[in-house]
Amino acid sequence: MKAAPIYLDGFATLPLADEARAAMLGVWEQPGNAGSANASGERAARIISDARADVAALIGATASEIIFTSGATEANNLALLGVPAAARSLSGRRRIIVSAIEHKAVLEPAAALAGQGFEVTLAPVDANGRLDLEALAALLDENVLLVSVMLVNNETGVIQPIADVAALAHGVGAYVHSDAAQAASKIAIDVAELNIDYLSLSAHKCYGPMGVGALYVAAGMLAPAPLMHGGGQQSGVRPGTEPVPLIAGFGAAARAAADQLVSGEAAGAARISRLLDRLASHQMRFTRITGDHAVVPGSAAIAIEGIDGDSLCAHLAREVSLSTGSACNSGQIRISHVLDAMGFSEDLARSVVRIFCDRTLSNAEIDRAADAIVVSVQRCRLATGEVHQ
Repeated sequence: MKAAPIYLDGFATLPLADEARAAMLGVWEQPGNAGSANASGERAARIISDARADVAALIGATASEIIFTSGATEANNLALLGVPAAARSLSGRRRIIVSAIEHKAVLEPAAALAGQGFEVTLAPVDANGRLDLEALAALLDENVLLVSVMLVNNETGVIQPIADVAALAHGVGAYVHSDAAQAASKIAIDVAELNIDYLSLSAHKCYGPMGVGALYVAAGMLAPAPLMHGGGQQSGVRPGTEPVPLIAGFGAAARAAADQLVSGEAAGAARISRLLDRLASHQMRFTRITGDHAVVPGSAAIAIEGIDGDSLCAHLAREVSLSTGSACNSGQIRISHVLDAMGFSEDLARSVVRIFCDRTLSNAEIDRAADAIVVSVQRCRLATGEVHQ
């Protein structure tokens, strides 16, 4: 049987941690509903409570500040739509600011708010993908209700200056939300140091299972209005029977990530350096599009001269899993809104691929992946008629 492709698409999802798999299997073997007043229900409730504490510990929060959701998309929607709905009777503020490079799970609910009479403004980034703080400061006034800026961008890996964003936004009395789906397990997060009000998480982006995430709501902060109504679970903010196995897996993944965080950052930096150095040793021409900005360890967004990124990913598909930021709308490939916000031309944007070397990769796998990329790049260049001398 042919080996599975070497996986470098960690921005899309990460492998399931052994600890998360074991935790879920243990729960599935003994069913229980946390709302049931019996021994099985009590056991399920304890599992949820323990997992909530583990997820909270990963970001420096307390367990009572964690609301479980179906993923970061729901958490983002709960913050972006729920906070304005809850604040409607308390505040006349009608402006929302989000960065131009947010995930669609933030941009789309923000667009929905525009349809509800809110003024939505996009805060720009610089040419290497970092939020322009001076531009943000110029946008802020006392009519701003909520500012949402992601902690780590999902296409470039650039770490955004969230503590500075919070200081600026709080200076005009605005709430602050951050989508941290791409940050958890990759870098240390301390919500107290960031001084953030709301923060979204996704389990499958931190070696946990798909289908579960969380929204952090700072103690004493305005609770978002619920998007759904039902049995009143989680104080009614996110009702519905909790998926105990998925939550257990999330908690186990968070606990494992916290244990490996310090060593993991150094190891991640070493892995991506090894891959990029090997590409360079083969005289492959590429540029890291993030310049000198800090990125999550293990990540790189590179523009490969003369190459169409989607064609390269397709050519490599059986050997290496890579992806680009392009999207297909109505049968036409459009360049990423992130790269567009960074000022990229269409040709340059099409040459960009994103890479994340996760903690499960061996040096041998990294070397094989790099060699396969080099060969595919050479073949793609020949296919486009590039002349070699």
